[in-house]
Amino acid sequence: MKKTLLIGGLAALTLAAGGGYAFAQSADGAGRISQADFVAQRVQRLSAADANGDGTLTADEMRAVAQARMAARADARFDRLDANDDDAISRAEMATARDARADRPRGARADRRAGHMGQRPARAARMEARGPVVIADARARAEQAFARLDADNDGYVTAAERQSGRQAMREQRRERMAARRAERQASPQASASE
Repeated sequence: MKKTLLIGGLAALTLAAGGGYAFAQSADGAGRISQADFVAQRVQRLSAADANGDGTLTADEMRAVAQARMAARADARFDRLDANDDDAISRAEMATARDARADRPRGARADRRAGHMGQRPARAARMEARGPVVIADARARAEQAFARLDADNDGYVTAAERQSGRQAMREQRRERMAARRAERQASPQASASE
């Protein structure tokens, strides 16, 4: 069950991260994507992260990918600050960056950062407890997701089918959250009466 949740979560993450790109770059140019492309795009990140090529993605491999991604972002940030490309950031370049930041709205970025504080250790612990992700299972789940999205069974998912699928996922998420809230509210009452 835990593996299924992890695979589902990774598939959803991959869908969210690569979904828009897939439709913009679809093979037929009509804003639709075939099952083969859909599945390949969802499994591609997992396969690329599978350092030893054994068909499973361990927590260590996932951490290595995350660290590489953070390093790439840090390099890109440095390159943005180093305006004259001298491999050093001067006080003037720092002042320019600070002035540019002052011009941007602060609320959205601060709120987004505050929402993620403290989640990394918990996420890492959950990842460790769930065990490795089996890429073949992720591929099967991507094929099932494609079948759910392909409403007209023509072998392609259109942007409209994708939008409809997203709306259905939102509804299911709302229902699950409401059920969890109701369960949490009922739990303290039951334990207090004991």
